[in-house]
Amino acid sequence: MPPTMTTKNPTRAEELKLLANEAFKAHKYSQAIDLYSQAIELDEGNAVYWANRAIAHTKLEEYGSAIQDATKAIEVDPKYSKGYYRRGAAYLAMGKFKEALKDFQQLKKICPNDPDATKKLKECEKAVMKLKFEEAISVPKSERRSIADSIDYRTVGTRPGSSYVSMKVTAVAAAVALLAVYVRTKSTIAMAATAMVVILVFWGTYWQDHFKDTVFRLFTKDVESQYSGARIEGDVVTLDFVKKMLDDFKNQKCLHKRFAYQIVLQTRKHLRELPSLVNINVPDGKHFTVCGDVHGQFYDLLNIFELNGLPSEDNPYLFNGDFVDRGSFSLEVILTLFAFKCMCPSAMYLSRGNHESKSMNKIYGFEGEVRSKLSDTFVELFAEVFCCLPLAHVINEKVFVVHGGLFSVDGVKLSDIKAIDRFCEPPEEGLMCELLWSDPQPQLGRGPSKRGVGLSFGADVTKRFLQDNNLDLVVRSHEVKDEGYEIEHDGKLITVFSAPNYCDQMGNKGALIRFEAPDLKPNIVTFSAVPHPDVKPMAYANNFLRMFS
Repeated sequence: MPPTMTTKNPTRAEELKLLANEAFKAHKYSQAIDLYSQAIELDEGNAVYWANRAIAHTKLEEYGSAIQDATKAIEVDPKYSKGYYRRGAAYLAMGKFKEALKDFQQLKKICPNDPDATKKLKECEKAVMKLKFEEAISVPKSERRSIADSIDYRTVGTRPGSSYVSMKVTAVAAAVALLAVYVRTKSTIAMAATAMVVILVFWGTYWQDHFKDTVFRLFTKDVESQYSGARIEGDVVTLDFVKKMLDDFKNQKCLHKRFAYQIVLQTRKHLRELPSLVNINVPDGKHFTVCGDVHGQFYDLLNIFELNGLPSEDNPYLFNGDFVDRGSFSLEVILTLFAFKCMCPSAMYLSRGNHESKSMNKIYGFEGEVRSKLSDTFVELFAEVFCCLPLAHVINEKVFVVHGGLFSVDGVKLSDIKAIDRFCEPPEEGLMCELLWSDPQPQLGRGPSKRGVGLSFGADVTKRFLQDNNLDLVVRSHEVKDEGYEIEHDGKLITVFSAPNYCDQMGNKGALIRFEAPDLKPNIVTFSAVPHPDVKPMAYANNFLRMFS
């Protein structure tokens, strides 16, 4: 034990640890953290208490705090294997694979014959190698082309699950094959055929780039007759289509790729036209609903619509980010929200969350789910469309709605938010990062983020921001709350979370907020989780993350 550590009452500390363990087993992670903290106060030289509190923080997605506690456990006992294990797991959850690798390498040194340590080290090594490979083949930002611009949904193949392969790709593949034949046989015919295919590549490229909008329409094929799912007739997404799609999703049926492309591409067009801060006007006598994180819990999303009505011109919604990841029906959720946006843009507003990003989707399941249910092309397309999502909304110039929270500096104006260039992956610092990641804290002022990204901010920060921008209320999401919501900062900040029994284990309620104009008094409605098919949360997440879940 380091010489500065004190032991006041080890017997009572051990009793508190046992109580904390019971709270942890009951998924009462905040209570467990409080009890471990009390144990640490009585015996701060016990590495077990620090490591146990670290894993409780991890369950609440407070990875920054988990890393701090695990580091403390290692300082107390450098040979305590669970300290490295807990810290490595927290680094993995944050996508910091290289830092995690160091901890698992040290874990392997301490426990050379532990098969579990060996397994986790190998998975972490795979993740780091994959990351290095992706970095090596990545295209410079200045040279990247929009994946959306290369897709024409009308050309998607007619077999379920098939997809259109462009003339350029087919021609290049044929040219390579014929060239290989020529190299081996020196055949004049093969050489001539190769030359012809190369000519077709350039002709096809020119033809596709200049005439696809007119000529391709003449050659588009109807979706095959044996497909019995929801269909979009023409270019208009209708309520009848959306209802049929929801019914299909409820019965675990897939939407044809052509219509999935159409929905995502049309949504992209709508979102690109919006500013980074969207102003919403709710007429007197009308209402507006704000929902928090849904996280791929499609059947709970259906329940929201059962309780509060389907989105429409007269029943508009704002979903405040984190539509995807963790829940294993994230594709159904995002296609539903996007379809309503296409059907009636003023019925569905969407704000970006920290999980609408490549790094989170790669770890927490959305990327794997999309790849499994659709294709790699859709993975790229969703990543591109997520970069088009607005960052915040203001309702009737009075209610500021954002996924995460406020800022590390005072004096930020709404015009500063509107001026953010959001068409990118979220940075690790700055206004955009803080909008997506920050959390409120009970103390005044500002503090480090318990997540390891963004910051924590107090009631005085909230008060000054509202005063500076002539606003009345901040509504945000981003955190699980036992009742689905929490009112903080002297009533000036409300957290709303709409994924009940989060990850099938938290036991929390979900909530939504209805605002009635003109007074915009928040009316909070809570609800419980509903049954869903037996597909576990994180079913599509990365292997290494599932090992720690």
